[in-house]
Amino acid sequence: MNVENVVPMAPPREPVDMEVPHKTVLLHEMLAALAPYEGGTYVDATLGAGGHAEAILSVAGTRVIGIDRDLSALAIARGRLGHFGDRFVPVHGKFSEIAGHLEALGISCVHGICADIGVSSMQLNEAERGMSFRLGGPIDMRMDASDGSTALDLIEALSDDELADVLFRFGDEKRSRRVARCIKQAHAAGELHTTLDLRRAVIRAVGPARIGGVDPATKTFQALRIAVNDELGELNALIEAAKQVLSVGSVFAVISFHSLEDRLMKRAFRSVGWSALTKKPVVPSDAETAENPRARSAKLRAARRIDESENLGFDMDDPDTFGGGESAVDDEESVA
Repeated sequence: MNVENVVPMAPPREPVDMEVPHKTVLLHEMLAALAPYEGGTYVDATLGAGGHAEAILSVAGTRVIGIDRDLSALAIARGRLGHFGDRFVPVHGKFSEIAGHLEALGISCVHGICADIGVSSMQLNEAERGMSFRLGGPIDMRMDASDGSTALDLIEALSDDELADVLFRFGDEKRSRRVARCIKQAHAAGELHTTLDLRRAVIRAVGPARIGGVDPATKTFQALRIAVNDELGELNALIEAAKQVLSVGSVFAVISFHSLEDRLMKRAFRSVGWSALTKKPVVPSDAETAENPRARSAKLRAARRIDESENLGFDMDDPDTFGGGESAVDDEESVA
Protein backbone atom coordinates (compact mmCIF):
# COMPACT_ATOMS: atom_id res chain seq x y z
CA MET A 1 0.00 0.00 0.00
CA ASN A 2 1.30 3.47 -0.89
CA VAL A 3 0.05 6.93 -1.67
CA GLU A 4 -0.25 6.02 -5.35
CA ASN A 5 -3.48 4.20 -4.46
CA VAL A 6 -5.10 7.50 -3.65
CA VAL A 7 -7.09 8.63 -6.67
CA PRO A 8 -6.19 12.27 -7.55
CA MET A 9 -9.02 14.62 -6.74
CA ALA A 10 -10.60 16.89 -9.32
CA PRO A 11 -10.69 20.60 -8.41
CA PRO A 12 -13.66 21.60 -6.22
CA ARG A 13 -16.72 22.40 -8.29
CA GLU A 14 -20.40 22.99 -8.02
CA PRO A 15 -22.68 19.97 -7.56
CA VAL A 16 -23.95 18.51 -10.82
CA ASP A 17 -27.40 17.19 -11.56
CA MET A 18 -26.57 13.58 -12.32
CA GLU A 19 -28.50 10.35 -12.25
CA VAL A 20 -26.80 7.98 -9.84
CA PRO A 21 -27.09 4.36 -11.09
CA HIS A 22 -27.46 2.88 -7.61
CA LYS A 23 -29.96 3.43 -4.81
CA THR A 24 -28.34 3.70 -1.41
CA VAL A 25 -29.72 1.12 1.03
CA LEU A 26 -30.66 1.94 4.66
CA LEU A 27 -29.28 5.45 4.27
CA HIS A 28 -30.97 7.07 7.25
CA GLU A 29 -30.42 4.05 9.48
CA MET A 30 -26.72 3.96 8.65
CA LEU A 31 -26.38 7.68 9.36
CA ALA A 32 -28.20 7.28 12.68
CA ALA A 33 -25.82 4.49 13.70
CA LEU A 34 -22.65 6.40 12.78
CA ALA A 35 -23.88 9.73 14.21
CA PRO A 36 -21.15 11.73 12.40
CA TYR A 37 -20.07 15.02 13.98
CA GLU A 38 -18.11 18.08 12.94
CA GLY A 39 -14.37 17.44 12.88
CA GLY A 40 -14.75 13.67 12.58
CA THR A 41 -12.94 11.55 9.99
CA TYR A 42 -14.87 8.59 8.61
CA VAL A 43 -14.22 5.71 6.23
CA ASP A 44 -16.76 4.51 3.71
CA ALA A 45 -15.13 1.14 3.08
CA THR A 46 -17.39 0.33 0.11
CA LEU A 47 -17.73 3.70 -1.57
CA GLY A 48 -19.77 2.62 -4.59
CA ALA A 49 -21.76 5.55 -6.00
CA GLY A 50 -21.08 7.54 -2.83
CA GLY A 51 -24.52 7.63 -1.21
CA HIS A 52 -23.43 6.91 2.35
CA ALA A 53 -20.34 9.09 1.96
CA GLU A 54 -22.48 11.98 0.73
CA ALA A 55 -24.74 11.68 3.79
CA ILE A 56 -21.73 11.81 6.12
CA LEU A 57 -20.18 14.73 4.26
CA SER A 58 -23.46 16.62 4.54
CA VAL A 59 -22.58 17.04 8.21
CA ALA A 60 -20.44 20.18 8.28
CA GLY A 61 -16.73 19.69 8.97
CA THR A 62 -16.63 15.93 8.43
CA ARG A 63 -14.07 14.16 6.25
CA VAL A 64 -14.59 10.88 4.38
CA ILE A 65 -12.02 8.44 3.05
CA GLY A 66 -13.86 6.42 0.40
CA ILE A 67 -12.40 3.02 -0.54
CA ASP A 68 -13.48 0.87 -3.48
CA ARG A 69 -11.95 -1.86 -5.64
CA ASP A 70 -14.03 -0.72 -8.62
CA LEU A 71 -12.42 2.07 -10.65
CA SER A 72 -15.68 2.85 -12.45
CA ALA A 73 -17.46 3.28 -9.11
CA LEU A 74 -14.68 5.61 -7.95
CA ALA A 75 -15.17 7.73 -11.08
CA ILE A 76 -18.90 8.04 -10.39
CA ALA A 77 -18.29 8.92 -6.74
CA ARG A 78 -15.73 11.56 -7.68
CA GLY A 79 -18.26 13.20 -9.97
CA ARG A 80 -20.89 13.12 -7.24
CA LEU A 81 -18.70 14.21 -4.32
CA GLY A 82 -16.01 16.37 -5.92
CA HIS A 83 -17.70 19.58 -4.73
CA PHE A 84 -16.81 18.64 -1.14
CA GLY A 85 -13.19 19.39 -2.03
CA ASP A 86 -10.47 17.88 0.13
CA ARG A 87 -13.03 16.69 2.68
CA PHE A 88 -13.52 13.70 0.34
CA VAL A 89 -10.57 11.42 -0.46
CA PRO A 90 -11.22 8.49 -2.85
CA VAL A 91 -8.90 5.48 -2.63
CA HIS A 92 -8.63 2.56 -5.05
CA GLY A 93 -8.04 -0.66 -3.18
CA LYS A 94 -9.39 -3.37 -0.91
CA PHE A 95 -11.08 -2.45 2.34
CA SER A 96 -9.15 -5.24 4.04
CA GLU A 97 -6.10 -2.99 3.61
CA ILE A 98 -7.74 -0.05 5.35
CA ALA A 99 -4.88 0.39 7.84
CA GLY A 100 -2.36 0.79 5.02
CA HIS A 101 -4.60 3.19 3.12
CA LEU A 102 -4.96 5.39 6.19
CA GLU A 103 -1.26 5.22 7.01
CA ALA A 104 -0.45 6.42 3.49
CA LEU A 105 -2.69 9.42 4.13
CA GLY A 106 -1.07 10.16 7.48
CA ILE A 107 -4.18 9.16 9.45
CA SER A 108 -3.69 7.10 12.62
CA CYS A 109 -7.33 6.64 13.62
CA VAL A 110 -10.86 7.45 12.45
CA HIS A 111 -14.16 8.20 14.14
CA GLY A 112 -16.39 5.78 12.27
CA ILE A 113 -16.45 3.14 9.53
CA CYS A 114 -19.36 2.10 7.35
CA ALA A 115 -19.53 -0.70 4.79
CA ASP A 116 -22.24 -1.90 2.41
CA ILE A 117 -21.06 -5.42 1.56
CA GLY A 118 -21.76 -7.20 -1.70
CA VAL A 119 -22.53 -6.45 -5.31
CA SER A 120 -23.98 -3.08 -6.37
CA SER A 121 -26.72 -2.28 -8.86
CA MET A 122 -24.09 -0.60 -11.03
CA GLN A 123 -22.12 -3.83 -11.28
CA LEU A 124 -25.24 -5.91 -11.88
CA ASN A 125 -26.36 -3.64 -14.69
CA GLU A 126 -23.03 -3.78 -16.57
CA ALA A 127 -23.11 -6.93 -18.69
CA GLU A 128 -19.34 -6.89 -19.14
CA ARG A 129 -18.82 -7.37 -15.40
CA GLY A 130 -20.41 -10.83 -15.58
CA MET A 131 -22.33 -10.43 -12.31
CA SER A 132 -25.81 -10.93 -13.76
CA PHE A 133 -27.39 -14.08 -15.14
CA ARG A 134 -29.94 -11.94 -16.98
CA LEU A 135 -27.38 -10.12 -19.12
CA GLY A 136 -25.03 -11.86 -21.51
CA GLY A 137 -21.43 -11.08 -20.65
CA PRO A 138 -18.09 -12.71 -19.86
CA ILE A 139 -17.95 -15.03 -16.85
CA ASP A 140 -15.89 -12.52 -14.90
CA MET A 141 -17.50 -11.42 -11.58
CA ARG A 142 -14.46 -9.51 -10.28
CA MET A 143 -15.13 -6.44 -8.14
CA ASP A 144 -11.84 -5.04 -9.44
CA ALA A 145 -11.83 -5.76 -13.16
CA SER A 146 -8.14 -4.79 -13.30
CA ASP A 147 -6.88 -7.50 -10.96
CA GLY A 148 -7.15 -11.18 -10.16
CA SER A 149 -8.72 -14.30 -11.66
CA THR A 150 -12.18 -14.42 -13.18
CA ALA A 151 -15.02 -16.79 -12.33
CA LEU A 152 -14.26 -18.70 -15.54
CA ASP A 153 -10.64 -19.06 -14.42
CA LEU A 154 -11.92 -20.48 -11.13
CA ILE A 155 -14.23 -22.95 -12.87
CA GLU A 156 -11.35 -24.12 -15.06
CA ALA A 157 -8.99 -24.53 -12.10
CA LEU A 158 -11.30 -26.48 -9.78
CA SER A 159 -12.24 -30.13 -9.94
CA ASP A 160 -15.89 -31.16 -9.93
CA ASP A 161 -15.78 -31.82 -6.18
CA GLU A 162 -13.94 -28.58 -5.40
CA LEU A 163 -16.42 -26.55 -7.44
CA ALA A 164 -19.32 -28.33 -5.69
CA ASP A 165 -17.81 -27.41 -2.32
CA VAL A 166 -17.66 -23.72 -3.36
CA LEU A 167 -21.31 -23.77 -4.48
CA PHE A 168 -22.44 -25.42 -1.26
CA ARG A 169 -20.33 -23.31 1.11
CA PHE A 170 -20.93 -19.89 -0.40
CA GLY A 171 -24.30 -20.41 -2.08
CA ASP A 172 -25.97 -23.03 0.11
CA GLU A 173 -26.74 -24.88 -3.10
CA LYS A 174 -28.19 -28.21 -1.97
CA ARG A 175 -27.69 -29.75 -5.43
CA SER A 176 -24.10 -28.53 -5.67
CA ARG A 177 -22.68 -31.83 -6.96
CA ARG A 178 -25.08 -31.96 -9.88
CA VAL A 179 -24.66 -28.26 -10.67
CA ALA A 180 -20.87 -28.48 -10.58
CA ARG A 181 -20.89 -31.53 -12.83
CA CYS A 182 -23.10 -29.81 -15.42
CA ILE A 183 -20.93 -26.66 -15.37
CA LYS A 184 -17.74 -28.67 -15.86
CA GLN A 185 -19.36 -30.72 -18.65
CA ALA A 186 -20.40 -27.52 -20.43
CA HIS A 187 -16.87 -26.18 -20.12
CA ALA A 188 -15.32 -29.41 -21.42
CA ALA A 189 -17.68 -29.32 -24.40
CA GLY A 190 -16.68 -25.73 -25.26
CA GLU A 191 -20.15 -24.45 -24.36
CA LEU A 192 -19.21 -22.13 -21.49
CA HIS A 193 -18.37 -18.64 -22.74
CA THR A 194 -20.93 -16.22 -21.30
CA THR A 195 -23.03 -15.75 -18.17
CA LEU A 196 -26.06 -16.95 -20.13
CA ASP A 197 -24.17 -20.17 -20.93
CA LEU A 198 -23.41 -20.56 -17.23
CA ARG A 199 -27.06 -20.08 -16.34
CA ARG A 200 -28.07 -22.69 -18.94
CA ALA A 201 -25.67 -25.18 -17.37
CA VAL A 202 -27.25 -24.58 -13.95
CA ILE A 203 -30.77 -24.94 -15.37
CA ARG A 204 -29.78 -28.29 -16.91
CA ALA A 205 -28.86 -29.42 -13.41
CA VAL A 206 -31.74 -28.08 -11.34
CA GLY A 207 -34.53 -27.25 -13.79
CA PRO A 208 -36.11 -23.89 -14.67
CA ALA A 209 -38.51 -23.65 -11.73
CA ARG A 210 -38.05 -20.63 -9.46
CA ILE A 211 -37.97 -21.22 -5.71
CA GLY A 212 -39.90 -18.53 -3.89
CA GLY A 213 -39.43 -16.19 -6.84
CA VAL A 214 -35.63 -16.64 -6.83
CA ASP A 215 -33.96 -17.63 -10.09
CA PRO A 216 -32.38 -21.12 -9.93
CA ALA A 217 -29.00 -19.66 -10.93
CA THR A 218 -28.92 -17.18 -8.04
CA LYS A 219 -27.06 -19.43 -5.61
CA THR A 220 -24.42 -20.45 -8.14
CA PHE A 221 -23.71 -16.88 -9.23
CA GLN A 222 -23.55 -15.71 -5.62
CA ALA A 223 -21.16 -18.50 -4.65
CA LEU A 224 -18.80 -17.92 -7.56
CA ARG A 225 -18.74 -14.16 -6.98
CA ILE A 226 -17.98 -14.58 -3.28
CA ALA A 227 -15.17 -17.03 -4.07
CA VAL A 228 -13.65 -14.93 -6.87
CA ASN A 229 -13.50 -11.82 -4.68
CA ASP A 230 -12.71 -13.63 -1.41
CA GLU A 231 -15.56 -11.63 0.09
CA LEU A 232 -15.70 -13.42 3.43
CA GLY A 233 -11.93 -13.28 3.85
CA GLU A 234 -12.01 -9.57 3.02
CA LEU A 235 -14.79 -8.97 5.57
CA ASN A 236 -12.92 -10.87 8.29
CA ALA A 237 -9.82 -8.79 7.56
CA LEU A 238 -11.86 -5.57 7.71
CA ILE A 239 -13.27 -6.57 11.10
CA GLU A 240 -9.78 -7.10 12.49
CA ALA A 241 -8.43 -3.91 10.93
CA ALA A 242 -11.35 -1.87 12.27
CA LYS A 243 -10.20 -2.68 15.80
CA GLN A 244 -6.85 -1.07 15.02
CA VAL A 245 -8.01 2.10 13.27
CA LEU A 246 -11.18 3.05 15.13
CA SER A 247 -10.80 5.34 18.11
CA VAL A 248 -12.44 4.14 21.33
CA GLY A 249 -16.10 5.18 21.34
CA SER A 250 -16.40 5.17 17.55
CA VAL A 251 -18.90 3.13 15.54
CA PHE A 252 -18.46 0.37 12.95
CA ALA A 253 -21.65 -0.18 10.92
CA VAL A 254 -22.07 -2.86 8.26
CA ILE A 255 -24.90 -3.64 5.84
CA SER A 256 -24.87 -7.25 4.63
CA PHE A 257 -27.09 -9.08 2.14
CA HIS A 258 -26.89 -12.74 3.03
CA SER A 259 -26.64 -14.89 6.12
CA LEU A 260 -22.93 -15.74 5.74
CA GLU A 261 -21.94 -12.09 6.12
CA ASP A 262 -24.57 -11.36 8.76
CA ARG A 263 -23.38 -14.24 10.95
CA LEU A 264 -19.80 -12.97 10.70
CA MET A 265 -20.87 -9.52 11.89
CA LYS A 266 -23.06 -10.91 14.67
CA ARG A 267 -20.19 -13.00 16.05
CA ALA A 268 -17.69 -10.16 15.67
CA PHE A 269 -19.81 -7.66 17.55
CA ARG A 270 -20.26 -10.08 20.46
CA SER A 271 -16.49 -10.42 20.88
CA VAL A 272 -14.04 -8.51 23.06
CA GLY A 273 -13.53 -4.89 22.05
CA TRP A 274 -17.04 -4.23 20.77
CA SER A 275 -20.29 -3.13 22.36
CA ALA A 276 -23.14 -4.04 20.04
CA LEU A 277 -25.65 -1.31 19.25
CA THR A 278 -28.02 -3.76 17.60
CA LYS A 279 -29.40 -6.91 19.14
CA LYS A 280 -31.17 -7.83 15.91
CA PRO A 281 -30.23 -6.43 12.51
CA VAL A 282 -32.00 -3.30 11.34
CA VAL A 283 -33.85 -4.04 8.09
CA PRO A 284 -35.40 -1.82 5.40
CA SER A 285 -38.91 -0.51 5.82
CA ASP A 286 -41.74 -1.74 3.62
CA ALA A 287 -41.62 1.60 1.82
CA GLU A 288 -37.92 1.20 1.00
CA THR A 289 -38.26 -2.34 -0.30
CA ALA A 290 -41.28 -1.30 -2.39
CA GLU A 291 -39.18 1.44 -3.98
CA ASN A 292 -36.01 -0.65 -4.24
CA PRO A 293 -36.67 -4.43 -4.27
CA ARG A 294 -32.92 -5.14 -4.18
CA ALA A 295 -32.90 -3.77 -0.63
CA ARG A 296 -35.13 -6.56 0.67
CA SER A 297 -32.27 -8.73 2.01
CA ALA A 298 -30.27 -5.88 3.58
CA LYS A 299 -29.38 -6.14 7.28
CA LEU A 300 -27.56 -3.45 9.25
CA ARG A 301 -25.54 -4.26 12.35
CA ALA A 302 -23.51 -1.70 14.29
CA ALA A 303 -21.19 -1.71 17.30
CA ARG A 304 -19.16 0.78 19.28
CA ARG A 305 -15.43 0.26 19.71
CA ILE A 306 -14.58 -0.03 23.39
CA ASP A 307 -11.42 -0.59 25.41
CA GLU A 308 -10.78 -4.31 25.48
CA SER A 309 -10.43 -4.22 29.25
CA GLU A 310 -14.05 -3.13 29.61
CA ASN A 311 -16.73 -5.64 30.49
CA LEU A 312 -19.00 -5.96 27.46
CA GLY A 313 -22.03 -6.71 29.57
CA PHE A 314 -24.28 -6.90 26.52
CA ASP A 315 -27.23 -9.22 27.01
CA MET A 316 -28.48 -10.53 23.68
CA ASP A 317 -31.92 -11.02 25.26
CA ASP A 318 -32.31 -7.34 26.10
CA PRO A 319 -34.24 -4.96 23.82
CA ASP A 320 -32.27 -3.28 21.06
CA THR A 321 -29.96 -0.50 22.15
CA PHE A 322 -30.16 1.13 18.73
CA GLY A 323 -32.77 1.00 15.99
CA GLY A 324 -35.23 -1.83 15.76
CA GLY A 325 -36.98 -4.16 13.42
CA GLU A 326 -37.19 -7.91 13.28
CA SER A 327 -34.52 -9.95 11.60
CA ALA A 328 -35.13 -10.33 7.88
CA VAL A 329 -35.79 -13.83 6.66
CA ASP A 330 -32.58 -15.23 5.20
CA ASP A 331 -32.67 -15.47 1.44
CA GLU A 332 -30.10 -15.57 -1.29
CA GLU A 333 -28.65 -12.27 -2.33
CA SER A 334 -30.46 -10.89 -5.34
CA VAL A 335 -27.72 -11.25 -7.94
CA ALA A 336 -29.62 -9.72 -10.82
